Amino acid sequence: MSIKEGFLVELERETNNTRRILDRLKDEDLSFKPHEKSMSLGNLAGHIVELHNWVSDALTKNDFNLATDYKPFHPNSVEELKKALDEGYKRNEKTIDEFPEEDWFSKWTMRVDTYVVGEMPKLGALRFVINNHLIHHRGQLTVYLRLLDIPVPGLYGPSADEKK
Repeated sequence: MSIKEGFLVELERETNNTRRILDRLKDEDLSFKPHEKSMSLGNLAGHIVELHNWVSDALTKNDFNLATDYKPFHPNSVEELKKALDEGYKRNEKTIDEFPEEDWFSKWTMRVDTYVVGEMPKLGALRFVINNHLIHHRGQLTVYLRLLDIPVPGLYGPSADEKK
């Protein structure tokens, strides 16, 4: 199995996991904040979706500058979240499928203006900066669901709400 074949499997499964959560949300949930320091549910879900889409939006660059290349996604509806996830999935799949194998090892830099946040091979950026980051925030989002008494879907096996 090539690197891209492995990432295509991961892309499909993680996108489907995020979709399972989005399918449980309602527009009236988007303004919910469990604490004054927390992001709203809508902004957190938007950040998760945009992280998925960093595969095509950030990984295709060698130097990703958050000050100029990044615009936070603040959705106004659940439908907007789903549409961005679905459209992004198609772009992400194409990006990974066409990504030259040797480019996975090329240097990728994330910065804010001139401050370098991190440098690593693109292979590491996809795993650490994109996938691990979105999985972390998706875990936070499942806590929001629990607090709203919305049944949490199983992502890597059945959830407590799916056990009988």
